[in-house]
Parts: sequence; C-alpha cells; structure tokens
Amino acid sequence: MSGATGEKVRWGILVTGGIAAAFAADLADLPDAELVAVASRREESARAFAERFGIPRAYGTWEELARDADVDVVYVATPHTAHHAAASLCLRHGRNVLCEKPFTLNAAEAADLIALARRQGRFLMEAMWMYCNPLVRRLKALVDDGAIGQVRTVQADFGLAGPFPPSHRLRDPRLGGGALLDLGVYPVSFAHLLLGEPSDVTARAVLSPQGVDLQTGALLSWDDGALAQLHCSLAGATAGGASVTGTTGRIDIPSDFFNPERFVLHREGRHPEEFTADRAGGPGDGGFRHEAVEVMRALRAGETESPLVPWESTLAVMRTLDAIRAHTGVRYPQEAPSGGVPGRPERAGDSGDVACGEEGSVTPV
Repeated sequence: MSGATGEKVRWGILVTGGIAAAFAADLADLPDAELVAVASRREESARAFAERFGIPRAYGTWEELARDADVDVVYVATPHTAHHAAASLCLRHGRNVLCEKPFTLNAAEAADLIALARRQGRFLMEAMWMYCNPLVRRLKALVDDGAIGQVRTVQADFGLAGPFPPSHRLRDPRLGGGALLDLGVYPVSFAHLLLGEPSDVTARAVLSPQGVDLQTGALLSWDDGALAQLHCSLAGATAGGASVTGTTGRIDIPSDFFNPERFVLHREGRHPEEFTADRAGGPGDGGFRHEAVEVMRALRAGETESPLVPWESTLAVMRTLDAIRAHTGVRYPQEAPSGGVPGRPERAGDSGDVACGEEGSVTPV
C-alpha cells in the first residue's frame, strides 16, 4: 500500500461539505496524517476547501482524486446516494477508502463494494466512528467480560429538533433522506455491537409527504431472548441516551451514546461505577480522530479491513436497515426495482457538496 508504511499516511477527501471539513480539522490534530488532495465536482469549491485547510492539490472531478497515486486513502463524504459510486470509483483506481455512514443505501450496494475491495486488495471501512471510540470500546469490553451478565435488552435513541423543510437534505429522497439512514444507523449499530445481527426485525414509522421517515421505532429480537428497542427522529431532539441491561447489572449512557462523555455501570451488591472519556488528546479527540487512527494502523499493518469495523458487521447493519425499511415502506428512487445495485445517482452526486454542507450543520460530528 503505497506510502502507508512511511512516516505519514496521505489522505484525500472527496467532496467539501460540513462533515468533510470536520474530518479535515481532526486530521490536522494527528502528526502522522497528511491531507494532500481534495475533490469536488465544482473546482472552485475544491480550491476554497484546499485553501482553508492548506491542502496542496484541489481537483474539479472525482476521478482526478481517484487516480492520484500519491493518495494512500480517500475519505468519502458524499451524501448516502453517492457512497457506492464514489467509493467504487476510488477502489477501481487502487485507492483505499474510508466511506461515511450509512455505508450505502442498502445491503446489495454494500456487498458489491466489499466484493470490489476484496478483488482489488484494497482497504475499505465504513466510517462508523462510534465503534472506534475508546469509551464505547471500554463499554463493549465490560459487556463481553460479563460485567452485567447476559445482555437482555438494549435501548437507544437519536433525534434532532428540526423542523427541516422539504427541500432539506434530510427530507429529500433523492439524497437518501429520512431519520433512519442518517440517525437510526447509530442505535442499530450500537445494538449490533453488543448483540450481533438480530433474528427478527419489526418497525413502524411516520412518513413525510415525500416518502422519507420522520420518525422510526424498531424492535429487534434475538433467538436467545434478547431485545433492542430503538428510535430515531427528525421531529424532536432526544437525549441520545442508551441503556444496556443484563441479568446481573446495567450500563447507562445518559446522552450522546455514539460519542459519550461518560457511562455508569450498575452491578448487584456494588456501588455504581462511572467511566469517563479522556478528551486530553486535542480538539479532535473523541470525534473523527479515532477512526482515522484505526485506518492508518490498519494500512501500516497491511490489513484490508478493520477488526473494529469489520465488513460483516457493516453488511449486517445494512441488512437490518433494509429490514426496517421493508416494514416502514421507505424506498429511494435510486434503488433498483430488485433491491440490487442501481446505476450511478448523478443528480445526488452533482449536489453532493451542498448536501453535505447541510449535513455538517445538523449532525453531532
């Protein structure tokens, strides 16, 4: 993997919206990361982004970035509907890829990307930064070690206040809008982290006139009797809390379970134990820096997938999101009738920079 074993790992960023800017800011906090190129379908946008972050090369097409052999890994920050097209373009040209969540629109697209990465021998990872968060990893270790016994229930929610007009990215079906893919992916991924893929899924949603979900509630169940109650919403700001209950204890995350400041472990016969995040690593600590560090570690180790965000986990989450949408009736115009891989969503890609700028203003990252 060219350059990945050197002193610095050389990054490229594909599109220039708010979430891309947040990622670029966190990369600047890592001494072994170098941001060398950025691309947009509007050259002036790429140039402005490059000037802002001191990036030496700015491209007016995605393919120019994908062909840049001096780029070790590309961070794909397009809207959901363009993830498959953008990531596959980079993989075909030999670039390693970190692709924003949700990984793709559906499981068929996710499987196609993973198969391509395997054929190309390239690294590919979903940017599920929650899985790389040290405090979330500590919680996972406690659960795996039996600190609360056998997990019986997981509860998690994530909601934003809005209101979002119909023209907003989160309400636009052409851009993969709706609460589930943008916000619900976090509660679903949290449940998967602790319990794996569910054996059964049921869900209900409130849909907008445009056909995207404004609120979704899901109940996941496992053959061993475990349950997960999950909720996401564009209709009101929730606490973003989570709770994991086992046969001998409970773990509560009061807020922002996807990037927590603290959680509390309750065990029978003991005083509650509080675990807190260490934010001493710099302004980016607790956000994108942890997933970037994991990508660079994997590249230097010659790995094509991360053990923290493995391909099968990403596929399992996408299958669950598909199952939830099957219950709620949300379907996107870019999806093939069979549920397979659609053609390139040109319109979504063309508006990608604007859309991701909106994303940066409403998501917690």
